[in-house]
Amino acid sequence: MIMPTANGVIAQQTADSHDAEENIFSDESRNDGERRVDNGERRSNNDPRHTKQPRQNNQPRRDKRDVHGWVILDKPIGMTSTHAVAVLKRLFQAKRAGHAGTLDPLASGGLPIALGEATKTVPFVMDGRKRYRFTVAWGEERDTDDTEGRVVKTSDLRPSADAIRALLPQFTGLIEQIPPQYSAIKVQGERAYDLARDGETVELKPRPIEIHELALVEHGDNGQSVFEAECGKGTYVRALARDIGRILGCFGHICALRRTLVGPFRETDMIPLEELEALCNRAASGEGSLADALLPVETALDDIPALAVTRADAARLHRGQAVLLRGRDAPNSSGTVYVTVAGRLLALAEIGNGELIPKRVFNLTGLTASPGRSNERV
Repeated sequence: MIMPTANGVIAQQTADSHDAEENIFSDESRNDGERRVDNGERRSNNDPRHTKQPRQNNQPRRDKRDVHGWVILDKPIGMTSTHAVAVLKRLFQAKRAGHAGTLDPLASGGLPIALGEATKTVPFVMDGRKRYRFTVAWGEERDTDDTEGRVVKTSDLRPSADAIRALLPQFTGLIEQIPPQYSAIKVQGERAYDLARDGETVELKPRPIEIHELALVEHGDNGQSVFEAECGKGTYVRALARDIGRILGCFGHICALRRTLVGPFRETDMIPLEELEALCNRAASGEGSLADALLPVETALDDIPALAVTRADAARLHRGQAVLLRGRDAPNSSGTVYVTVAGRLLALAEIGNGELIPKRVFNLTGLTASPGRSNERV
């Protein structure tokens, strides 16, 4: 018997599996450079702005363990997203970890890090909306579109608040955006940042993006303005600052950037690194548990419906076998659902042609989020 649970309308979800797997750290695969950048902010060990972190070769090896859930790190300025994943993987002694959307070293804020089976839900977070608070310094355009680049254009003009606000509707809704020269987009097989670093002028094509909200929140006499933006996948915040400055005729670049929302994860979910390290130390002495820092794997699936099944049907799904949907309670829609049994996450599945077909089966044996962590977010 299939028992649907109320969790929204069933909708088809699309996911780029290549994007999802590219930033995963496991015992079998290492990612030593910045890779996929969901919000358009990308780095590589070849990027002149990338600060390589020293290897800790003198650290004793510890046994890895199964850890499943999400940690929403409040990433500090100066740390690469790759290094942040490595640090959390070490703190939790986790076998597998990855992030859902890179943040520049310059940026702070929400970096969702998936541990264990949560890595299977990364695409659902990467496809979600992001919110940023960023500061634009007027009067200079830089080749990297942020403070770490070389000045390429200057102006003595400074925009008024009214002039900025009048322009913002042009950057709201569905628009086209040319990515920054220093981005990981491939041009004839080469990364754009590699070509730019070698002095080549890269002609990148405009790409469609969606800006849901864009507002000027502060405008002072110091030649800087503070904005808040909520945008979809693929948006380059650095390019947004560049283009606004060009139209205003005063030029501009990002000098501060903070991410406050990533998909279902809010600023209240973020944990500073020093707090995680302190929790790790307490857990090592038996005074706490790292499970308190984890959000459940299914937190990433808030935008898709849940479907409860019986234990007999759960056994079939766990073996990778489809389940026939029958009876008057069977859903008559199609699309992606996450399946639960006795309140526990079992699988991601597709409903189609009267069947429930498993696509990703979860094995949540090991360390998981503390009971009640989901209720704390309501």
